[in-house]
Amino acid sequence: MHTSEQEIKNIVLVHGAFADGSGWRGVWERLRASGHRVTIVQNPLTSLADDVAATRRVLDMQDGPTILVGHSWGGTVITEAGNHPHVAGLVYVSALAPDSGQNTAQQYEGFAANPDFVIDVGDDGYGFLHPDTFKIGFAADAGDDDAAFLRDSQVPINMSAFATPVTHAAWRDKPAWAVIAREDRSFDQAMLTHMATRAGAEITYVSASHAVFMTQSGTVSEVIRTAALNALAHAR
Repeated sequence: MHTSEQEIKNIVLVHGAFADGSGWRGVWERLRASGHRVTIVQNPLTSLADDVAATRRVLDMQDGPTILVGHSWGGTVITEAGNHPHVAGLVYVSALAPDSGQNTAQQYEGFAANPDFVIDVGDDGYGFLHPDTFKIGFAADAGDDDAAFLRDSQVPINMSAFATPVTHAAWRDKPAWAVIAREDRSFDQAMLTHMATRAGAEITYVSASHAVFMTQSGTVSEVIRTAALNALAHAR
């Protein structure tokens, strides 16, 4: 299968905190099978600036219009990095979407906390998800082995990144789509819906955990492809 003439070819995928790019494997396979050029960013998770720089390096490599996709913390990253001129559309996958001048931590204000999403922060300021609650809090619908692999390969994030504001929210200038997991036990669904609605995103709800980018790769891929088909026509 090949992309149609109006469909954007380039897709860039950005992972979130406590994870790396390997969770995108299913989405990568599906989009490549439909003729897309798919590149996965490996965020260092050391600061917002570092993650944005890593994403911009990959965007610089693209040869034209690109759909930029972020999961979880990756949503904050694409909100900043999405100002890159190659980016034609944004896809938020159970992802944060701060407004201009806002930081990640502010997005939680007024919304319910999730007791199963437990972050252990070390003396150096980096956080890991607590192993005993990892599966239920992050990947409840994943198989036991897949959830254990995610748990044991997680990448810690510098918690100070959550206090860094974005300078200009790319969704204010570019069309957006969102996938929201109904059984997300990392983020309050009301918070995700609030952010996606504020961004003017076309929202798709799916029965899944926070690990929706991995466990529902078919639905996520279809939303990304919808964005690739329509972003140029919906330019703001």
